[in-house]
Amino acid sequence: MGEFTTTIETRLNQAYKGLQEATSNGDDFLADTLTAEIEDLRRLADDHGVAIER
Repeated sequence: MGEFTTTIETRLNQAYKGLQEATSNGDDFLADTLTAEIEDLRRLADDHGVAIER
């Protein structure tokens, strides 16, 4: 399950960075979209027993 974990972590890192940029730029729609993606990825990780640090 190493590749799965790596993929989840990579996608989460990208989403968190994008969320920070969207928030800084005042792009509420993108921020909401990325927040939903983060929630989905965290749920997916939890469903598969992948521990996420953030």
